[in-house]
Amino acid sequence: MKIFFLISTLLSIFTANLFAQNMQMKYQDVSLAKMQEQNREIASMAAKEISKNLPQKIDKFTTLQSIKNKDTTLIYTFAINDPAKSDDAIIQQDHSRMQKVVVDGVCKTSKRFLQAGINISYLYISAKSKKVLFKFDITKEKCHYSAPR
Repeated sequence: MKIFFLISTLLSIFTANLFAQNMQMKYQDVSLAKMQEQNREIASMAAKEISKNLPQKIDKFTTLQSIKNKDTTLIYTFAINDPAKSDDAIIQQDHSRMQKVVVDGVCKTSKRFLQAGINISYLYISAKSKKVLFKFDITKEKCHYSAPR
């Protein structure tokens, strides 16, 4: 009788623990799904709001043409118009320099978006040929944020 009581008690504890873990997983899944849905909505709202002021000249050669969202990623499209350089020259000469500047800048200016799981993509196209020159996809993992203390 004591063995039966011990086995049934252990079985009850094990079952209750398993049920609690299952409920916790369901709660986490729902929270993650809600958070992703919220991020999609935030990305959509940000794209619509920023788009109201486009196109916008950034510098002598660059114009921000559009911003759209795809799921939880904001996609900024820039046109580069440098009459002195061919598309191939821009790709070869400017890619590395631009990548470092863009990634560092986005990591600083969009830290809250990135840490919340909203990614950012910068797409550069040729104003002349419409050819894609380069694309930089920035996520929080590409930004070297220190852990909060």
